[in-house]
Amino acid sequence: MDWLAGGLLALGVLCVATGLLPRAPAGDVLERIGPLVVFLATVIVLAELTGKAEVFDVVATWVARVGRGNYALLFLLCVGFASVTTITLNLDTTAVLLTPVMLALATRVGIAAVPLAMTTVWLANTASLLLPVSNLTNLLAADRVALAPSEMAAAMWAPQLAAIAVTMACLWGFYWRPGRRGAVSYAPPAPPSPKDRVLFRVCAVACGGFLVALLVADVPLWSASMAAALVVVAAFAVRDRGALRLSLVPWRLLVLVPGMFLVVETVNAHGLHDVLAAAMGSDNDLVGMLRSAAVGAGFSNVLNNLPAYLAGEAAIPEANHHQLLAQLIGVNVGPVITPWASLATLLWFERCRWHGTRIDLRRFLGTGLVLSVAATLSATLALAATV
Repeated sequence: MDWLAGGLLALGVLCVATGLLPRAPAGDVLERIGPLVVFLATVIVLAELTGKAEVFDVVATWVARVGRGNYALLFLLCVGFASVTTITLNLDTTAVLLTPVMLALATRVGIAAVPLAMTTVWLANTASLLLPVSNLTNLLAADRVALAPSEMAAAMWAPQLAAIAVTMACLWGFYWRPGRRGAVSYAPPAPPSPKDRVLFRVCAVACGGFLVALLVADVPLWSASMAAALVVVAAFAVRDRGALRLSLVPWRLLVLVPGMFLVVETVNAHGLHDVLAAAMGSDNDLVGMLRSAAVGAGFSNVLNNLPAYLAGEAAIPEANHHQLLAQLIGVNVGPVITPWASLATLLWFERCRWHGTRIDLRRFLGTGLVLSVAATLSATLALAATV
């Protein structure tokens, strides 16, 4: 991660310095991603300190208690929890706030962490089709898609159900079935009791306020996460100042994101647009939709879904509304193969590393490839059948 982040930023700066990327479009790109960088920084600080206040441990314990020792019921609870969180709050929020809940659940109950972790990262991506807020790519597409939340839900409900159904099948087959999870049942834990109840309550209220602000007040992601993070930092400054360290800030991601966008913008200005336009074609029928979704998924896994969407959007004819929705399926559902395919996956890897959960990269790539192909294809066919 360190070499990837530093290398991309250095390459992006070099592109601007040498004139390969003119200063005006470079400035436009940095201005557009500024709020995203603020969101990433503040939401990770919020998640780190909330985890230290044991909020995630308490939530995880109650999820495990509701499951009553039944793995099938626990599976459905986790799938439902992850899907609803992603649809209503944003996939990056799911990766940051729900991953610690799942990993804390595994620790509390003494079960394998990887099935729970994979549930979070896969559904953070594949459940992000339904609403504009569900994925940052949807927000980037708002002007071109031109659909109100209810209208977007009406257009994408079938693809969303198809993507979640395929994800459930892959999760159970690859990670949750008895031969994989390593146990028949689990013992529900005792009711939780946090050590510092003041910090626990402040952090719980801050997280709750963050989520409510996104749902009810329709405030920007970056402002909601910043406000919640400031509340939590203030509480720790009073109750546990030693927990406040510069290492809480995700420096690698803050370096990676602008570098990634600058590099893609440079490549796009020197021929990528023509390549993408030829690959996706200009047809608005089923074939064009399938091509657009496949290119979106493939390019997302090569680099990242956010710049992949921006580059692909420019290559789709203005009138091809169905083809644009299919591209959204590709860049939302498809980026589950490589660790850098979406910011949610990068955030998820950060959470897993912090928790000490080891992810087998070869297995992650192999199972992700199956899910990416199956879910993208199923969702695109569902879109074509309902639009």
